[in-house]
Amino acid sequence: MNSIAVILVLFFVFLFLNVPICVSIGLTCAIYSVTYGGVNPSYIATSMFTSCDSFPLMAVPFFILAGALMEGGGLSKRLVNLGDSLLGHFTGGFAIVTVATCAFFGAISGSAPATVAAIGSIMVPTMIERGYDRDFSLALIAASGCLGILIPPSIPMVVYGVSTNTSIGGMFLGGFGPGILTALLLVGMAIYISHKRGFKGNGLKFSLRRVWKEFVAAIWAILVPVIILGGIYGGIFTPTEAAAVAVIYGFFAGTFIYKELTWGKFRDAVMNSCVTVGNVLIIVGTATTLGRVFTVENLPALLSNMIGGLDSSLVILLIINLLLLVVGCIMETSAAIMILAPILLPLVAKFGVNPIHFGLIMVLNLAIGMITPPVGCNLFVAAGLAKTEFMRIVRAVLPLLFVMLIGLILVTYAPPITLTLPKLLGFVS
Repeated sequence: MNSIAVILVLFFVFLFLNVPICVSIGLTCAIYSVTYGGVNPSYIATSMFTSCDSFPLMAVPFFILAGALMEGGGLSKRLVNLGDSLLGHFTGGFAIVTVATCAFFGAISGSAPATVAAIGSIMVPTMIERGYDRDFSLALIAASGCLGILIPPSIPMVVYGVSTNTSIGGMFLGGFGPGILTALLLVGMAIYISHKRGFKGNGLKFSLRRVWKEFVAAIWAILVPVIILGGIYGGIFTPTEAAAVAVIYGFFAGTFIYKELTWGKFRDAVMNSCVTVGNVLIIVGTATTLGRVFTVENLPALLSNMIGGLDSSLVILLIINLLLLVVGCIMETSAAIMILAPILLPLVAKFGVNPIHFGLIMVLNLAIGMITPPVGCNLFVAAGLAKTEFMRIVRAVLPLLFVMLIGLILVTYAPPITLTLPKLLGFVS
């Protein structure tokens, strides 16, 4: 227990010193190895390599690159225009469009910050131009960006599947319920705030001709999730192969159909994706190693003994939710999943909690962490879109955070929200 306490103290000291999280985790493992000798230093290097040497994990760089290519190729802009033609005439209609477009782009990119950047760069200036409050616009895009990892395909779902040996296809199916529920809750709050503050629609009458025109223009973007998810559940290709197909499709559509993916945009998409992938894989490698160190120190058994007196899954899930909400405030999503999922899943499995259900609980908790300080990566991306003070967005996002917490409670204690689709397609018995 003393060694575990030292590991945790070291890790949080490095975090509070603003050391990058992958370095914080790696230094913690190295110091543990030298000080306690529980694992050989060479094991740390080997563990980092083997944790990234995974075929399912290859989906992560492909989905990241696919999202970047589709943003540069103009697919996100077509989705925004289609949403505006359908919903923009309502009071608060452009706020609804923001949430709906983020949900749809989430079915393309699999990344929350990428969704904020891609859709926010289009929506935020337009919302401000149409009379929406700047802080509300930025807070809404930050919160809606969380749908990028709740609507499948999702990079954190892939990471969870790899770390716990859970079906990634089952995770993707399970994500539809929490994703749609969260989107509806955000839409409801956005409409309420829009009515309260007098945010109007676009001033245009609804026109089926305009909807059809924008639908035709956006059809190649709409087909992306159909091809990806249809191919996976139709047995045509695996999630990793689907991600590779998405890259080819994004390049083809952006270059030859919409003709907006120039050489410069392609180069930027590849370079930015390489940086993002490098960050993710380093975190996956170090976090997996730290998780194995915890296993060597018998942390799962210690936690099991600590909660052994509890006989209610309701209480266990409540405690874990509180833990994950705190962790989400200070730790990157992939690192939190790689470290905690293998430890926490056996604890809840004893109470009959399905791995897919628990995985979505984890992902939703950590998605909420993306709009809570001090880390809150979505908030930082949104603040950068309009050069706005970080704390102003934090205050503006509180009502949206509140409805997401309501969604978390519903997802946690109503398993059918998550498990209905996986059961229908045979991923859950």
